[in-house]
Amino acid sequence: MYGPNITDTGLLHISNLDFGDPARKHEMHCRFKQRPPLPWTAILASVGILVITLLLGHIFHAAVNRIAKVEDDFRKMEDLKSRAEAADRAKSQFLATVSHEIRTPMNGVLGMLQMLMDTDLDANQQDYAQTAHDSGKDLISLINEVLDQAKIESGRLELETVPFNLRTILDNVLSLFSGKSCEKGIELAVYVSYQVPEVIIGDPGRFRQTITNLVGNSIKFTNDKGHVFVSVHVVDELWVGPLGVGDEVLRQGPSNTLSGFPVVNRWKSWENFKILNSTEEKIRLLVTVEDTGVGIPLDAQSRIFTPFMQADSSTSRTYGGTGIGLSVSNCLVNLMEGEIGFVSEPGIGSTFSFTAAFGIGEMISQETKWQKNEISVSEFEGLRALVVDGRTIRAEVVRYHLRRLGISVDVAFSLEYACSYISSSCNGSESAHVAMVLVDRDSWSIETDPTFHNLLEEFRELSRTKYPECPPKIFLLSKTLSSTECHELKSAASVDGIILKPLRLSILVACFQEALGIGKKKLSLSNKRKLPTLENLLKGKRILVVDDNKVNRRVAEGTLKKYGAFVLCVESGKAAIPMLEPPHNFDACFMDLQMPEMDGFEATRQIREMEYKFNEKIEGGEASREMFGNVGSWHTPILAMTADLIQANNEECMKCGMDDYVSKPFEEEQLYSAVARFYQSG
Repeated sequence: MYGPNITDTGLLHISNLDFGDPARKHEMHCRFKQRPPLPWTAILASVGILVITLLLGHIFHAAVNRIAKVEDDFRKMEDLKSRAEAADRAKSQFLATVSHEIRTPMNGVLGMLQMLMDTDLDANQQDYAQTAHDSGKDLISLINEVLDQAKIESGRLELETVPFNLRTILDNVLSLFSGKSCEKGIELAVYVSYQVPEVIIGDPGRFRQTITNLVGNSIKFTNDKGHVFVSVHVVDELWVGPLGVGDEVLRQGPSNTLSGFPVVNRWKSWENFKILNSTEEKIRLLVTVEDTGVGIPLDAQSRIFTPFMQADSSTSRTYGGTGIGLSVSNCLVNLMEGEIGFVSEPGIGSTFSFTAAFGIGEMISQETKWQKNEISVSEFEGLRALVVDGRTIRAEVVRYHLRRLGISVDVAFSLEYACSYISSSCNGSESAHVAMVLVDRDSWSIETDPTFHNLLEEFRELSRTKYPECPPKIFLLSKTLSSTECHELKSAASVDGIILKPLRLSILVACFQEALGIGKKKLSLSNKRKLPTLENLLKGKRILVVDDNKVNRRVAEGTLKKYGAFVLCVESGKAAIPMLEPPHNFDACFMDLQMPEMDGFEATRQIREMEYKFNEKIEGGEASREMFGNVGSWHTPILAMTADLIQANNEECMKCGMDDYVSKPFEEEQLYSAVARFYQSG
């Protein structure tokens, strides 16, 4: 090979050369002075393919593992869900069982105590029995609150949608707490704005429960002074602010209050609400409960709506309660599409406010129409009254109640103005004639201002001559008044009537009727139907009671017999079926739900099946109506009796053919509501 000798690089290439002579062999040896470059493109492509392959393998492996993990997690979630549902069912069943087991004997206790109180007892015995009965009702109330909390947590609490009169509900709440407020010397009052519709659509029971919880707490934590004031407004009234608002109650500041004691600023209780407006379909109401109680400690305000939590450990010992009422109220407000808030200062008091959305009912519902046509109410329309009270809010409360009766009201905030008004009324026209003067106890004192009392006497004498058919009447408004003071005032003929607070429509009507002497004669001559009572509805009715518990049967039998019903009792659903097979002579059946061998649901289904087959025979001509008292269609009213409030709902009862239900122990109001659907008073 030609060329200089160089170090062997190892890059030797040998080529064979053939010159055509087979005897001679030639080779050409070639050496390269430089190494050839590496095939990076091929290498990189190979590496890339390898990486991509590894990544795809990893992705595929991860996807398979992820799918397996998701499937495993799904199976675990399904298992946990099944366990949670089973636990929820077990809890609900446990609560239902505990409720039934507690309420069943309590039904016997309360029923027997009520029957005992209906007997001839002396004063001490009556007091002992009444105390035991009240304690039993407190226990039932506690059980109901716990069950409400359980139903809310499980999402099984549903609201009704029925028309109702909000003002009537508030009157009932006042009646419920009137005794406690008078006992503690607390002024209790309600005010409803004139912009609130007469009839709204919602759940009256849950609305009343929420207000009852808040008012009950206020009275419980308010000592022997001050007031508890409930007010209701439409949220749209708040838009102009406290200074520009038209409602007198909303415009008043914390110093001008119902009782004169300072309160917290109510406007702060709803300042964090997100929705403060009504819509075309629904009206949003603002309900405020104001008190002058002990207030809530600052460190406890963050947990006030937590179930079973109270301000401190001594609260339940000092005031009683379980700390569940506010939690239930909070949940109920949320169900009513509202919000709840509060403001509280220790030593001054608390104000709780909540909003709720309601439908707007017809201006004249059946209940409202009946009230409007009632003589005892309509007879007051067009009368004129003077209210003498130095406190603005208290005078507005009286004005609100009088305007419900159609009475025109003027307010005198001082005795000087009252004297001037009375003097001008004496010399005025007939249209300015004052039919009644209502004076608050705080403004009534002969020693303080004898001129006012002398002028009142002159006014009465002059009016008797000028308007002999309708002389003016003087009424004294007081939250408490001893029997001695009442006797002295009436014997001295200083007043024509004494109206004890809290003011309610029924109290005003009764007092005005007695003093003015109107309505009674026309009521006796009128052809109007009397308000039905349980005795009117049940008298002479034949009722079958089905219950496996002997004590409960005795209680139900005694309660129904008290109202004039003929009662027959059986101890099982199986025994009730042949007795209710058409034709029979029972007017109704009270059916227990939980019974051995055959529960009330199954017994009702079989009874309805028998009635259906019998009605088919009548329609088909196989049976004659004349043979069975001209009954064209057999349907015996069946009312469920249950101590289990969780299961006792309309849907479950209606599914099996029941018509309604009553809870144990019997409450007269609920029993009346259920029975009134089927019977008219005699």
